[in-house]
Amino acid sequence: MKKLLLLGSILLSLAIVPSCKKKAPEDKGKAITLDLPETPYAYYTGRKIVVPNQNEKATLGRVLFYDPQLSLNNAISCASCHKQEFAFSDNVAFSRGFENRLTGRNSMPLENLVFQTADFTLSSVGNGTGSGSSTGGSALFWDGREARLKDLIARPLTNHIEMGIEDVNALPQKLGRLGYYKELFEAAYPHKEVTFDQVSEAIAFFITSIKTTNTRFDQAMANKTNFTAMEQHGFNLVQSKYNCLECHRIDTTGYLQGSLFADIGLEMNADKGLGGFSGSSQDINVFKAPNLRNVALTAPYMHDGRFKTLGEVIDHYSTGIRETPNLAWALRGEDSTAIKMNISETEKEAIIAFLNTLTDHQMITDKRYSNPFVIK
Repeated sequence: MKKLLLLGSILLSLAIVPSCKKKAPEDKGKAITLDLPETPYAYYTGRKIVVPNQNEKATLGRVLFYDPQLSLNNAISCASCHKQEFAFSDNVAFSRGFENRLTGRNSMPLENLVFQTADFTLSSVGNGTGSGSSTGGSALFWDGREARLKDLIARPLTNHIEMGIEDVNALPQKLGRLGYYKELFEAAYPHKEVTFDQVSEAIAFFITSIKTTNTRFDQAMANKTNFTAMEQHGFNLVQSKYNCLECHRIDTTGYLQGSLFADIGLEMNADKGLGGFSGSSQDINVFKAPNLRNVALTAPYMHDGRFKTLGEVIDHYSTGIRETPNLAWALRGEDSTAIKMNISETEKEAIIAFLNTLTDHQMITDKRYSNPFVIK
C-alpha cells in the first residue's frame, strides 16, 4: 500500500528514506510517501494471543510511532527518543523534547515487551520490599509508575517536555486531517470513530511486536553456533562468579515479567526512582534493572545516562558501589557493607565479549520496525 500526500516543510524533521518511487510536483512542496506493503507485515504470526486486525493495528502503530504530528508542534515523534539502531533507546543521556528541552531520564529500550491481554492491561506495581530489591511485576518505566502498556504510550504524548499534547481528545481530530490515516484507522478499527485510546493501543501493538530473539547467544543456546573461549568465560562470570543475573535478565520475556528494581549504589541525587512513585523511603534510589538484550547498543547507561560505556558500568560494580541506605542485598558483603567485586581487566574484557553476543542485528535492521515515511 503506497500512499502519497503533499505536505509543506512542517514534516521535514522526519528521517529521509531513499526508497520512494513517486515524485510530487515541485510547486506543491515535499512529497510524503508511506512505504507500506499491500498486505500488512505479519507482526504477530505464531503468537499465542490473537486479536482481530492485530497486524493492521501494528501497522497503524508503526506509522504513529514515527509521525512527529503526534507532538504539539509537529517536531517530535516516539522514534525521536527511541531509535531502531539503538534497540529503540536513545544514544544520549537525555533526549530532546518538542521544545528542545531535555527529558529527565535516559530513554529505555523498547523490545520484547510481551503483553498478556488484548487491552494490554497488566498487574499493577506494588510498593517496595524495603530491601532495595523490589519486584515490580509488570511495572513500566525506570520508576515503575505505570502498569499498562497503553499508559506507557500516553505518558510521553502528554508530557509537557516530551511531546506536549495538552488535549488528548483533540489529537484524533488532528490525525483525521492527515489523509494517510483514514485507510489505516479503518483497517485497524473498522467502522469506529478514531479515539485517543485507539492511538495508544495501536502504538502498543507496534512496540510489543518488536522482538529480539536472533542473537549469537540464542544461536549458542540452540547449539547452532559456539561461543568463543572469551565469550564463554564472560558468560560464566555473569551467571556465576559475579551473579549479574540475580538482577538482570537475558531471556526474551522483556521487562514486564518479574521485573526487578534495585538500588545499585549509585551516587544519590534529586531523582528518587521508585521511591518518588511509591512514597516509601525504602524505595529511594531504587530503579528498574533492565534486560541485558542489546545492551551493547543502548549506551549511555543507567537512568541518568551517567556511564558512557559498558567498561564504565563494570568499573562501577568493581570498585564504585556506594554505601547507600537501600543498597540491594546482592551488593552487600557478609558485614552488610557495600562490596567491591574487584573485577580484573581480563574479566572485564570477557564480560563485554559475552554481552556483545546479546546483540540482535536482525532486529535493528528489520523493515517491519523501520520508519515508513519517505520524503522527496
